[in-house]
Amino acid sequence: MDVTNSLIKFIASLSQKKNREANHCFVAEGTKCVRDTWEHFNCRTLIATKHWYEQFGHSGHLDKIVFANRQQMQRMSQFSTAAEVIAVYDIPEYEISTAEIESNINIVLDNIQDPGNLGTIIRLADWFGIKNIFCTTNTVDVYNHKVVQATMGAISHVKVHYCDIESLLKRFNYLPVYGTFLNGENIYNTSIENRGFVIFGNEGNGISDKLAALVDHRLHIPAYAMSEEAPESLNVGIASAIVISEFRRRIKL
Repeated sequence: MDVTNSLIKFIASLSQKKNREANHCFVAEGTKCVRDTWEHFNCRTLIATKHWYEQFGHSGHLDKIVFANRQQMQRMSQFSTAAEVIAVYDIPEYEISTAEIESNINIVLDNIQDPGNLGTIIRLADWFGIKNIFCTTNTVDVYNHKVVQATMGAISHVKVHYCDIESLLKRFNYLPVYGTFLNGENIYNTSIENRGFVIFGNEGNGISDKLAALVDHRLHIPAYAMSEEAPESLNVGIASAIVISEFRRRIKL
């Protein structure tokens, strides 16, 4: 089947969060992204050039495939240069597993705005075996195309929830809550557990006051720069990687 103008307009409209939410779907674009996510989400439609299908197509695509030329792909693409394949997936519905939360480290993101940062954090969560990320409702949408792309397929393995974080932390108030602060204790000299919640705050403002009030242990990554011109803080994606790596390192000690 060949693509129609109405389908082109629909897929292009999914660049907006309100349309993704209204239709309960999102897009993955590009060969690697689609191949990494294909088996993990329910695909509504797969749009591709015939050239792409000749190279990568298989029988599982047959009831989903819609063909488009390169110009039509560009009209649907959310990137400046269109790929040769776009998948439209249902947004999954995840339940919060008490057993998973109680037995693992859980990341909490407070008003993270940059899609690249969120994608990076999802990717590192996958690397370190973290199953759940909890986000404040003002955090960038996980199904933003830049986030999906930045996860490099990790979006398939990590459950991202948007919820009232205060209520979540109060529900699990028997678990430790860690947060990153400029005035916290040196993470390398502080006792930490390999379960609970670790909060990372907004790129410019850090953790909000209302969530900071719920933090049991304030952590700080010490700077070793000798220059007075050293940066005041780390990018939240980098800080997350350092902190979660230290939590996981303690398992081996």
